[in-house]
Amino acid sequence: MKKPHIIDLYILKKYLQTFLMAMALIIIIVITFDVSEKLDDFLEGAAPLKDIVFKYYCNFIPGFVNLYSPLFIFISVLFFTSKMAGNTEIIAILGSGISYRRLLRPYVYGSVIVAFVVLILGNFVIPWSNQYLNEFERQYIHKSKLNYYNNIHFQTDANTQLYSDNFDTRTNSAMKFGKDTYGDDGRLVARTTADYIQYDSADQKWIVQNYVQRTINGREETLTRTPSGKIDLGLTPADFDRSSINITTLNSIKLLRHIKEETMRGSGAVITAKIELYQRLLNPLAIIVMTLIGVAVSSRKTRGGIGVHLAIGISIAFGFIVFMKITTVFAINGNLNPFLSVLLPQIIFGIAAAYLIRTAPK
Repeated sequence: MKKPHIIDLYILKKYLQTFLMAMALIIIIVITFDVSEKLDDFLEGAAPLKDIVFKYYCNFIPGFVNLYSPLFIFISVLFFTSKMAGNTEIIAILGSGISYRRLLRPYVYGSVIVAFVVLILGNFVIPWSNQYLNEFERQYIHKSKLNYYNNIHFQTDANTQLYSDNFDTRTNSAMKFGKDTYGDDGRLVARTTADYIQYDSADQKWIVQNYVQRTINGREETLTRTPSGKIDLGLTPADFDRSSINITTLNSIKLLRHIKEETMRGSGAVITAKIELYQRLLNPLAIIVMTLIGVAVSSRKTRGGIGVHLAIGISIAFGFIVFMKITTVFAINGNLNPFLSVLLPQIIFGIAAAYLIRTAPK
């Protein structure tokens, strides 16, 4: 096996050290400001110091690293590469016969290492840590829980649609309930309505008021009316309380199952869930893209030094973040495919990275 070149180790060491140092510094700063902002909440909720440190902030760090790693990778690459260019190290490396493409190799190695770590964090570690974060916030900060949902529409299977004006999780009751059943040909075969339903956990049935059931068989209809009583609707309160599911606490395997269930139910929340899944899978590519752009921008020696490189780099990073937000909004509120909304910024800026590398002084 061929030993790694000493320049590879030199650049890779700088790459990882600068990134870790930048992340450590910004995490300390962010935690300091966050403590000052939430101190009153911690005191009011009587949160123990142990829970604040280990349950809140230890689980806060992975999410922060995952969210801002592309930006700080970019800044780190700009910083140490500009310094190398200012000290004519880049010129010396290229002058020794090493090609510019060969110079990029340790940068790619470093970006792949960080991207892999971010991939694991985003898909498995952060959903697990978010459970503890949410538990801490519910216990000590946000003690009130959402318990009322309006305009509920969903499917329980391919042929059954349910709807209700509202659902109260405290009483497990709903107003203006309706259930439509369709045949394999898409025609309505049964419709059930009720002014009010409430779940009785003892009997595992629903208390209904003004319950009306219509059965349609061709041109014939059968109407059954029940003023009040207990009926098995084949539902549980959990079927209505889907809004309580926090997709950020589901690992990617569970999130994929959740997407399939919400797709079957016809839920509008499925788009947000798909975007969450695709961001977990594709956003690590941003680390590689931003690394290449950072090298291309900062490897040339300029009179302004690192200041010029930082100004250009931050402008590019800001444009990348804004573009990602715009495509996400178009996916949620428009007709843009969720997968494309996440991938498109990577493609556009990947092309920009290839162009900048091709035109960089060699």
